[in-house]
Amino acid sequence: MGRFAAGRQSVLGLGWLGGRVKLVVQIPCFNEHDTIGRTIADLPRKLSGIETIEVLVVDDGSTDGTAEQAERQGAHWVVRAPKHRGLAIAFMAGIDAALRAGADLIVNTDADGQYRGSDIVNLIAPLLDGRADLVIGDRRTDQIAGFSPMKKLLQRWGSRTVRRLSATDVADSPSGFRAMTRNCALQLFVHNRFTYTLETVIQAGRRGLSVVNVPITVNPNTRASRLFRSIPEYLGRAGPVLFRAYAMYRPVQLFGILIFALLLFGAAVGVRFLYHYLQDPQYSGYIQSLVVGTGAVILAFVLAVAALLSELLAANRRLLEEVLMRVRSLETTQKDGTSRAETLHTQRTAHPSWERVGPTPSR
Repeated sequence: MGRFAAGRQSVLGLGWLGGRVKLVVQIPCFNEHDTIGRTIADLPRKLSGIETIEVLVVDDGSTDGTAEQAERQGAHWVVRAPKHRGLAIAFMAGIDAALRAGADLIVNTDADGQYRGSDIVNLIAPLLDGRADLVIGDRRTDQIAGFSPMKKLLQRWGSRTVRRLSATDVADSPSGFRAMTRNCALQLFVHNRFTYTLETVIQAGRRGLSVVNVPITVNPNTRASRLFRSIPEYLGRAGPVLFRAYAMYRPVQLFGILIFALLLFGAAVGVRFLYHYLQDPQYSGYIQSLVVGTGAVILAFVLAVAALLSELLAANRRLLEEVLMRVRSLETTQKDGTSRAETLHTQRTAHPSWERVGPTPSR
């Protein structure tokens, strides 16, 4: 059985690999020269059930020598982008490079040292057991002292919204500390430059992948976020991402709310006109109700046609994603294939992989 075919049977776990599981820890970076060394040093060198561990650093156009520092500190792969293009694109470049490096499991972590490497063992456990395709580290934001009450409230509200949009039980959707199987990584496609966290959860949930939460602990913040400068800015940029991601997978449900509201409004003002017309047919003072109600009903039918077309486009998109998933699988298993990662100057460093010594432990 090929790696791609077997990867689809996630309910069986990774036992079919006979313990020869390769884990790639990818770290998207932008000007993280001062922290990348500590982040790499904190990663575990050995994990139960994992034969090989490699570190892949994605340098998103840094100007402070982040890539060179990562190589000096022991990174096994370095992906360089010629200019800064955004966290979401850096994440996907890392996914492509990790798949091409032969990863069976991929862990994504931040370069600022927010997440603890010791939690990786708990993060990958549901993947090894076949209980999950995607595992997200739950920071339990209500217990983080550095978060303001407003930020905690928005975190709860945002995660609740993502749970509804994705049909999952994700507890901390903005968390960047996550692990996934090769099969899951093959199916993820990010369509925005801002962040990958929200869109990938919605994709995974709507594609029927199993998403599991694992409680984690976080280190104190060493600096302010570079992804956004304020909460209003984050909401202004994350809101459209959520809307587009949901519209891609559930267009009929999205349009259906507007259609129902318009029909209800049109019927209400129509009944208002009819009532007064029956009271006094000669009085035309309520004719505007008839005009507005008719317009609302017509607009509802126009939206219904748009919803039908959107559903057809969504079906076509799902077919294209299936094709892209299979193409990506072929690219990342053939040595002479071409992937997007190669256009970003992917380099294998001289550092040997972190490999387990001794017999494969039984699970």
